[in-house]
Amino acid sequence: MNKQQFLNSLDESLQKLSSDERQDILQDFKEHFANGIAEGKSEEHISASLGSPNHIAKELLASHLLEKAERTETTGNIVRAMWAVIGLGFFNVVIVLGPFIAIAALVVAGWASSIAFILSPLLVFINVMLNPDTFILFDMFFSMMLCGLGLFIAIGMFYMTKGFIRGFVRYLRFNTKMVKGGLKHV
Repeated sequence: MNKQQFLNSLDESLQKLSSDERQDILQDFKEHFANGIAEGKSEEHISASLGSPNHIAKELLASHLLEKAERTETTGNIVRAMWAVIGLGFFNVVIVLGPFIAIAALVVAGWASSIAFILSPLLVFINVMLNPDTFILFDMFFSMMLCGLGLFIAIGMFYMTKGFIRGFVRYLRFNTKMVKGGLKHV
């Protein structure tokens, strides 16, 4: 593959990036080719030493999406970054998707329990409306205690969710570095 074919393939694979970012990346690779040619290497040798343009693009996209997820911690950014990292290799399906599902399950369970506890006085009120002769004062006080506990759980879940997101993004970054070349830069 010559220089132009390599750059065209790389440009095609980087279509998800903005035009400016693509041009910066392509300029870096043009300089790499220019340096290699100045050293007496052929374009084919340089492109072979660089590797597959598609794999390079996957790594660059994963890095870009991870940086975006670190800047703006939204669910969409985290999921896009996760899929980009999974796309780096089949092994990552197990290594990345498993922890993501476990963390997501913990977060959903925590929020569901806090919401259920917070809504418990409403359930007692509904029960009193449907069966007025079954009202027990203990039920009202117990549901109020659960509501307070639910509020504490919700506050804790807010901070835990933020921590889980930051930790998972760090894990994705670590995994990307592992795929790119081991632990020498971690």
